Amino acid sequence: MSEPITLNVGGMLYTTSLMTLTRYPESMLGSMFIGDLPTSKDQQGNYFIDRDGKMFRHILNFLRTSHLDLPDDFQELDLLNREADFFQIQPLLQALQAIKTPVTKTKNNVMLNIFYDSWLHNVGSYTVKLVNVQIFSTSGALLKLLNSKFYYIFKGDNLSVASDLENLKFIPLEWVESSGTGMERHYVMENWKSLYASPSHRQIQNLDMFVHQVIKIAVNGGFLLNSLPSVSSDPIILHFTQY
Repeated sequence: MSEPITLNVGGMLYTTSLMTLTRYPESMLGSMFIGDLPTSKDQQGNYFIDRDGKMFRHILNFLRTSHLDLPDDFQELDLLNREADFFQIQPLLQALQAIKTPVTKTKNNVMLNIFYDSWLHNVGSYTVKLVNVQIFSTSGALLKLLNSKFYYIFKGDNLSVASDLENLKFIPLEWVESSGTGMERHYVMENWKSLYASPSHRQIQNLDMFVHQVIKIAVNGGFLLNSLPSVSSDPIILHFTQY
């Protein structure tokens, strides 16, 4: 057994081992502790993750046993699925899918609009681009899916892009495009955040990459893209079919 590791997940403390946390190396936790994904700590030196502390109990138990054990009256499958999706633990997602009540698939036309704006900031001899995007969709399910896949990194912390999931009408995003010049200190001073997408955990570099990730997330989530969009239009309009 490795030395114990204490995590602060949404204000709740959990102690476990490195072996448990990295049982699935391709997961987000695997990337945090044996990969190159940034980690942060609280004032007591515990690793800090800004997610649902109550749900993490089930995440951790699955990592320990590779078996999903839930109370008979468990009523938060969707929330647990969202957390498992954030941590990108594929075997847990498969286990959750297996116990969900099958839903009859129907065909729906879905439209998604991406409003895009950007402006330049001079920082010394460098110029950085700040990007603002607002995503609207006729499908609340697609909005929630996108919200679960994009996240910010600021001061080493992983931050959700939206907080009020119950009343999610659109997704506002604002981030700074990385210039690769090592100016993270200036980003912190200006409260600028970097945008990432899971499960690849790659930083979003430009608008083309952002739209590509939106399409990839939607298609992997069961939405069929009807035609390729033009990134020069404003807004960028995507048409999907959901089954």
